[in-house]
Amino acid sequence: MDRIATCLWYSNSAEEAVRFYGEVFPDLRVHEIARKPGGDALVVLFELRGQHYMALNGGPNYSLSPAASIYVPCTDQAEVDRLWSALTAGGTELQCGWLTDAYGLTWQVVPSELPRLLTDPDPAKAERAQQALLPMRKIDIATIRKAATEG
Repeated sequence: MDRIATCLWYSNSAEEAVRFYGEVFPDLRVHEIARKPGGDALVVLFELRGQHYMALNGGPNYSLSPAASIYVPCTDQAEVDRLWSALTAGGTELQCGWLTDAYGLTWQVVPSELPRLLTDPDPAKAERAQQALLPMRKIDIATIRKAATEG
C-alpha cells in the first residue's frame, strides 16, 4: 500500500477486529495480511469507505483510546440504528453518538444532517439542537430536528 494510512494498534486482535468490521461494513476491503512466522497476523492493511488503515498486532504496550475515533456520517436513522447496534455489541456506548467497540476502537456514528442543525444560522435553533443532543448516547435525529424547530 502506497497511501497514507491510519495505524490502529491492537494487542493481538487486529485480524479478528478487521473481520468484524467487514461484517458491519460490507464495502470494507482487505488489501493484505502480513503474517509472523507462526502464522498469526502482524499487520492487516484494509480500506473502508475510501480510507486506508493498518491494523497492527503490536502487543500490550499501547492501546486505542477515544482521543482518536472514526467518524461515520450516516444517511438516515436506519443506518445509525444498524451501525450502532452492530458496533456496540460487546462495546461501550458513549455520549453524543460516540461508542467504543469490543476491540477498543472508538467510532462516531452521526446522521449527516446533524452538523447542519448544530450550526443553524438561527442561534436559538442551534442551541435547542445542541441541548437535545447532549443527553443522547445513540443519536435520534428526529428528536433533535423537532427540538430545533420548536421554539
